Amino acid sequence: MPGKDIKIGKRIRGLRRAKGLSRTEVSEQSGIAESTISSIEGHMISPPLGYLVSLAKVFEIPVGDFFGESSDSPYCLVRSDDRKPVSRFNSTDGKSGGYSYESLGQKKKNRHMEPFLVTLTPAESSPVEPNQHIGEEIIFVLEGKVEVSLLDKKEILNPGDSIYYDSTMPHIISCHGKEPATILAVIYAKDEMIIL
Repeated sequence: MPGKDIKIGKRIRGLRRAKGLSRTEVSEQSGIAESTISSIEGHMISPPLGYLVSLAKVFEIPVGDFFGESSDSPYCLVRSDDRKPVSRFNSTDGKSGGYSYESLGQKKKNRHMEPFLVTLTPAESSPVEPNQHIGEEIIFVLEGKVEVSLLDKKEILNPGDSIYYDSTMPHIISCHGKEPATILAVIYAKDEMIIL
């Protein structure tokens, strides 16, 4: 497993400042509460993947840029020991935020999808709000049990199960039970998210 976690809040704060945007402006453009943006920038919470899609649109970057430099390669090979997880812990009290994720495609140019390996853990913090963003998603469960909430329905997925949905629907993906779960998540962000 890779050594150092990515401090995504620091990258988001840097991108916001480079664009000359206030937290209020980012909140208005992304639909994410200003207090949540402040908590993300302060490493109090890790943003769900849907928030990263919304923030990438505001900053006019590919989602993969949050995880490292994008490149202009026609393909992207990520060795298992090169993956860099985004920290899932609240930096002030060490409580689990319920997930961590690793980008699997940030070096592929002109990509239409954003693939991630996501580890879901039993959340110790308060329940998360549903999120929604442009695009489509597919979730494939590799290990453990996953609870998927879409609109007013809840489904429990086991290893080998998958679900494909329109990301504009309010959704929550979380660990089900007391054991961690691992999923492959692929977000198709549509043409408006393709940034050359």
